[in-house]
Amino acid sequence: MKIIRALLALLVCFALTIAAAAQSKAVADLIITHANVWTGDETHPRAQAVAVFGDRIIAVGSNADIEGLRGPGTKVMDAGGKLLLPGFNDAHVHFVSGGEQLDSVQLNDATSTGEFVRRIAERAKKTPKGEWIQGGDWDETKWPGSPLPTKEMIDSVTPDNPVFVSRYDGHSYLANSVALKLAGVTMQTPDPPGGTIVRDAQGNPTGDMKDAAADLVSKVIPLPSHAQLMRAVKRALEHAASVGVTSVQNMDPDYADVAVYAELLQAGELTTRIYAAPLITQVDDQVKIGIRHAFGGPYLRIGAVKAFADGSLGSRTAYFFEPFSDQPDNHGLLSDEMQPLSLMRDRMMRADSAGLQICTHAIGDQAISIILDLYTDVVKADGAADRRFRIEHAQHVGAKDFDRFAQLKVIASVQPYHAIDDGRWAEPRIGHDRASRTYAFRTFLEHGVHLAFGTDWDIAPLNPMLGLYAAVTRATLDGKNPNGWFPEQKLTVEESVRAYTMGSAYAEFQEKEKGSITTGKLADMVVVSDDIFSIDPAKIRDVKVLKTIVGGRVVWDASRKPAYSAGR
Repeated sequence: MKIIRALLALLVCFALTIAAAAQSKAVADLIITHANVWTGDETHPRAQAVAVFGDRIIAVGSNADIEGLRGPGTKVMDAGGKLLLPGFNDAHVHFVSGGEQLDSVQLNDATSTGEFVRRIAERAKKTPKGEWIQGGDWDETKWPGSPLPTKEMIDSVTPDNPVFVSRYDGHSYLANSVALKLAGVTMQTPDPPGGTIVRDAQGNPTGDMKDAAADLVSKVIPLPSHAQLMRAVKRALEHAASVGVTSVQNMDPDYADVAVYAELLQAGELTTRIYAAPLITQVDDQVKIGIRHAFGGPYLRIGAVKAFADGSLGSRTAYFFEPFSDQPDNHGLLSDEMQPLSLMRDRMMRADSAGLQICTHAIGDQAISIILDLYTDVVKADGAADRRFRIEHAQHVGAKDFDRFAQLKVIASVQPYHAIDDGRWAEPRIGHDRASRTYAFRTFLEHGVHLAFGTDWDIAPLNPMLGLYAAVTRATLDGKNPNGWFPEQKLTVEESVRAYTMGSAYAEFQEKEKGSITTGKLADMVVVSDDIFSIDPAKIRDVKVLKTIVGGRVVWDASRKPAYSAGR
């Protein structure tokens, strides 16, 4: 009997232990109920509720399914029938410059040279003598006659401050005379490889510095202090949360930027997940310490390199097979990194051999084709592997190269907002035929190419709703193409959201960790004001983010905090 009693006691203890364990597993930290959940998970596309434990999703289902996971300490968020989406993952940003832009002189929506000058003059009045005036994002196509700005326009209003303000594409900058003097740029200064110093009829610099020529000035600008970097990153984090961006892939950051991210991570203040891709010119730094692609933790990772093949369409420095239609003597510029081509090939070989991911900016059709050639060389040298080569922007693709994207499994990392912006003026520059293969999102999908959506912030607004609107409508910003610029390239809302979530997660080797509302994945989610799958696509751009959740933590709540404005 004693043995039987002892066995019974052990069985009771075991049963109680199992029950307690089951109960502890069944209690969620956060439950979101009464939601219209678009999961992004093709095996379970729709749901009503989600349960989170720690930073992970532990259940997705009906309200009744999830109610059973509620405990005394569970936080409950009633979504009130609003749409719940996976957090947006911006596959291409310049995060620190985006944060800096929020406090910089704002020139993008200046609609005349007079307004351009007035805004710089106002900023100069508030800027201490000798301090640089930067930022800007000017766009001369919005001005009558579209004249390029010159130093003469602004010299009289900036006698005591060096000025170096960028065109919105980041491939052309305007310097005033003070800045040119500090940089030592004169009539005798030669154009650097991969860059152009724009000159007047007498050969004098006008102040417009294209691509690599901008380095002549930027190298004399003092580096931002740690405090300035910290402020810019915190501004960027807040703005990202306000528009539902839970992850970003940061192209060509400085190492000081990454150090600030690490500091904020250690302090528990990093509210956006960051994958950093420093310049390929620094490839040996990651090679030496054995870093491979997607190295790090859920909030901060490195292991990629960013290369540049050419310039931009707006600055007429994108590299094409044929010349620009309106400039018969110009077919763009190969970047200084591509001169000689063997230098870029060698860097790519070193990066790939070390297991680093390669992301290359290429916009013109010939630049894209050359990069595909280089990627082919890498594969021949190192053999088959899960590399996930990327071409950033991939804007103007030669007809023969869509198949090559697919064959090489190259990811098209694209920015839909650029399509409705460039579509205002692209055809006169490159003609109808080339324009038909511009921002060819549908053609990419038809060829089986992975799409990853982003913005290129601060070049374009970070707000994903504007990107979705652009991909679905292709309605140019000037209102002249309400039915879409090359409408055959439109995507559905679902295809667009998928490219902004799972597509971008795949582009950073994280599709098993995020990109959908799936049990076991990181609890990164966004509640939005309207059902973007059912409303008029033209209204998607007006949809607001109500709540942003990163790792199960609410990092943005529009009901408790006024929406942050980026100025445009």
